[in-house]
Amino acid sequence: MSELNQDNLNVQVGDQVTGKVVKIEEKHVLVDFGYKTEGIIPISELSNLHIETPNEVVNVGDELTLSVKKVEDDEVILSKKVVDRELAWEDLENKYEQGEVFNVQVKEVVKGGLVADIGVRGFIPASLVETFFVDDFSDYQDRTLEVKIVELDKEQNRVVLSHRAVVEEEQANEKAKVLKTIEAGQVLEGTVERITDFGVFVDLGGIDGLVHISQLAHEHVRNAADVVAVGEKVKVEVLSIDRDNERISLSRKKLLPGPWAGVEEKIKPGQVVEGTVKRLVSFGAFIEVLPGVEGLVHISQIANRHIGTPQEVLEVGQKVDVKVLDMNEEEERLSLSIKELEAEQESVEFKQYEKVEEQSHFQFGELIGDKLDKFKQQ
Repeated sequence: MSELNQDNLNVQVGDQVTGKVVKIEEKHVLVDFGYKTEGIIPISELSNLHIETPNEVVNVGDELTLSVKKVEDDEVILSKKVVDRELAWEDLENKYEQGEVFNVQVKEVVKGGLVADIGVRGFIPASLVETFFVDDFSDYQDRTLEVKIVELDKEQNRVVLSHRAVVEEEQANEKAKVLKTIEAGQVLEGTVERITDFGVFVDLGGIDGLVHISQLAHEHVRNAADVVAVGEKVKVEVLSIDRDNERISLSRKKLLPGPWAGVEEKIKPGQVVEGTVKRLVSFGAFIEVLPGVEGLVHISQIANRHIGTPQEVLEVGQKVDVKVLDMNEEEERLSLSIKELEAEQESVEFKQYEKVEEQSHFQFGELIGDKLDKFKQQ
């Protein structure tokens, strides 16, 4: 080991010294550490990361703890990064053992991930940056991220950090919190995360719940994307919770005004409305008179004559006029009749026929009267 003995300082390679930055050159820094000549810190010994100029790390007047790297004649080469590395490793080992979460600043965006200065070079692989895919990491330059150490190897000078692990841990805590406190019947606001063929997954703040396609709206929904969009805020009611399997069933439909809301203001008993035959059953036909509002025409009210099945007279999809017999909005019950309309129509037609007959008899009488008068005059 090289060694210099001076009256005012004994310097050996590996020693630690304290000095003040007195001058900054393009590729090195000069430090006064009490020796007869100023010590030199090459730019490569200033930081564990790549830097372009010494000013990125130190300023004139800074007090530094340094390690003697080389002693030759009157020249002493010093290193800042060796001291930083030794101090860092002790701290990093503690953080790793404790699973501590701490902040780092991204110093470089490199191929395959991000680099942070933590006294040594800390690497965040692309796969450990976020829980989602990131195409361009340029926005991460100089950003501060919360990380955990997931791999530590002092011999290889290797430190692997993960921001994703921190996010996943936070999400797991939030999920556990929601599962613990959520109850059936609760009304919550969430964000539509995913749309599938069978429904919509809604983020409730740490955990997703499923709104089955049948629970999206009162009317029949063929495509969930016709009703909601990804990123949309929606209010939902909790139908059930399976805490063991972390499944939550939700309903959007239950919080929407039903198709029967206000029906009594739109349809009155005695009113004639047009509807569409939706279903035919043995005891009658269900007719949709408003979107989502169906009424029953009992088989006895389908025709003026006796019929064996509704299919003898009606078919699904057929447009028909019906008369409202009875309405109960609270019970969502609507009684309709086609027979009464037919009877009324027949009554009208009969009266029109009688009127025509009366007019014919009257006209015939007048004709006979005229002929009799003419006969008498002769």
